[in-house]
Amino acid sequence: MPLVPAGLSMLPDLLKRTDGLPPLTTAVVHPCDSPSLTAAMAARDRGLIEPVLIGPEARLRSVADEAGLSLAGLRIESTPHSHASAACGVELVRRAEAEALMKGSLHTDELMRAVVARDSGLRTARRVSHVFVMIVPSYERLLLVTDAAVNIEPCLEEKVDIVQNAIDLAHALGIPSPRVALLSAVETVTSKLRSTIDAAALCKMADRGQITGGLLDGPLAFDNAVSREAARTKGIVSEVAGRADILVTPDLESGNILAKQLEYFASALAGGIVLGARVPIMLSSRADSLESRVLSCGVAVLFHAHQAAATAVVQR
Repeated sequence: MPLVPAGLSMLPDLLKRTDGLPPLTTAVVHPCDSPSLTAAMAARDRGLIEPVLIGPEARLRSVADEAGLSLAGLRIESTPHSHASAACGVELVRRAEAEALMKGSLHTDELMRAVVARDSGLRTARRVSHVFVMIVPSYERLLLVTDAAVNIEPCLEEKVDIVQNAIDLAHALGIPSPRVALLSAVETVTSKLRSTIDAAALCKMADRGQITGGLLDGPLAFDNAVSREAARTKGIVSEVAGRADILVTPDLESGNILAKQLEYFASALAGGIVLGARVPIMLSSRADSLESRVLSCGVAVLFHAHQAAATAVVQR
């Protein structure tokens, strides 16, 4: 079965950008089913990651045997259960023995609970948030959707970090000045919809340098954000409308629904990554395809390389 579905030519283009970059030493947390273990090995074979497998060793080897995979030469950290696997993965990062985390077959909240633990986790000054990197066959550019997996009802201050995380990721993916559409149901500001007030405030915060590196506009309805014709019809004059690179949704529910609609109704390919922690976190759904999981790994490699380059510049 081919790795790249027909019509998704942006995937090989994106993965080609990882050529020449070293693989990320990645703590693969509890890959105790065939899809998650197969994805880790496929990403290893593509040169994206160097996996450290974390989970009950006997179970990992049983899954590998059933899937026809060889674990020869791989480091395995044996743990009794998924909670311990999450804690072990975080600890490997804290000891600088891993440069990234990859979710296996455990629940997202198990992994993220260990990541955001105040004393033993991987917190930074930045709010942790999730970004879908989506390849939509009918859209001419990569599309980033945030936040659809971590922040349930983010306040204005949390949205600042959500937007900045997505902009930073866009830079890492080769989009130097991403267009950021702040979504709502309407294009005008009204006190009846908090999302419109937040959008207006975020735009002004960008004007004042509180958010940097992107071009923001909002509130914008979804059609105006991605369709120039819809924007023209509604008389919207905007550098963002009709060609957004980043869609910022009002809350997790709307973001999750939007991303899954694009995936299942528009045949989009979606990779998921969590930013704002000490290292990138590849966060896949249990229903994700092999292509989606490999895409997440490629995105993590590019983001890590971008961070390392920025750090090197600061230290000069």
